[in-house]
Amino acid sequence: MRRREFITLLGGAVTSWPRAVRAQEPRVPVIGVLGVGSGEPNSPFVVAFHRGLAESGYIPGQNVVIEYRWTIYVRDLPRLAAELVNRKVDVIVTTGSPYSAVAAKDATSTIPIVFELAFDPVKYGLVTSLNRPGGPGGNITGMTFLSSELPGKRLSLLLDLITPATRIAYLSLPISPISEDLKNETLSAARSLGRDIIPLEFPGSADSRFFETAFKALVDQRAGALLVGNFSAFLTNRNYIVELAARQKIPAMYHDRLYVADGGLMSYAAHGHGPRELALNYVAQILKGAKPTDLPVRQPTEFELTINLKTAKTLGLTIPRRLLAAAAELIE
Repeated sequence: MRRREFITLLGGAVTSWPRAVRAQEPRVPVIGVLGVGSGEPNSPFVVAFHRGLAESGYIPGQNVVIEYRWTIYVRDLPRLAAELVNRKVDVIVTTGSPYSAVAAKDATSTIPIVFELAFDPVKYGLVTSLNRPGGPGGNITGMTFLSSELPGKRLSLLLDLITPATRIAYLSLPISPISEDLKNETLSAARSLGRDIIPLEFPGSADSRFFETAFKALVDQRAGALLVGNFSAFLTNRNYIVELAARQKIPAMYHDRLYVADGGLMSYAAHGHGPRELALNYVAQILKGAKPTDLPVRQPTEFELTINLKTAKTLGLTIPRRLLAAAAELIE
């Protein structure tokens, strides 16, 4: 072999080595997230979801990629779901609304789908059974918070702190696709307890003007207590809600302990159900080879009452002993 031919052959071999090495590198999995909400990088969902992935050994930007698709409009969900399917993601995670899960299910019958849902997934046609989602070959599973059972309990706990004559308001977010379902469940729970509730519903997104308008209406209608709706946009703005409730000296019941940790009065929520658990028990398992049909839909079995004693004292409330005994956490 001539020297020039040898050098040419050697050069070709050298340049081909990186390609061969790259070809042997494992593919980085891609998670698609389809959500109803604003999707801020520091939102409670994103922070907890990333933490759960990290605990499973998946670090976004290192050995896993996350493609987020957020919207506040239901009409956008089918288009965004199709984008994730075309992106060939390995799993689709849906949150914020049952309609995001419905859109994902309509978009693909092969890519695994994991939902975080505050309603009965059977009711929305997502699964045929909680124990065996979708039957053999099904591609969808997840966690349900069963919120239909929680409004009555939250209201009952709030009633333990106020007088029978106290008027109660319910803060809703009409632009959310689940607002009507949540409101109807809350009003139904109130009727079963023999109480009327004042819905606070105003146009616009969850910003300072929205909350100021809502609390002004609460005062104008002489409501003396408040139930805060289970909306991710409210959770993101919890500090402002807690501040306004303190300013008006309004006892409020929340759906997440994060409100109470930030100065809210009390919360009642499912224990061990959230974005962190969703990542740990479903998404990570699917990325490691589990099939959705092997992962039953999880329902909460434990609920936690959290009370901020300092806030109660500021409001001039005496917490009954039975609530103190029932509380999983007392913040002082």
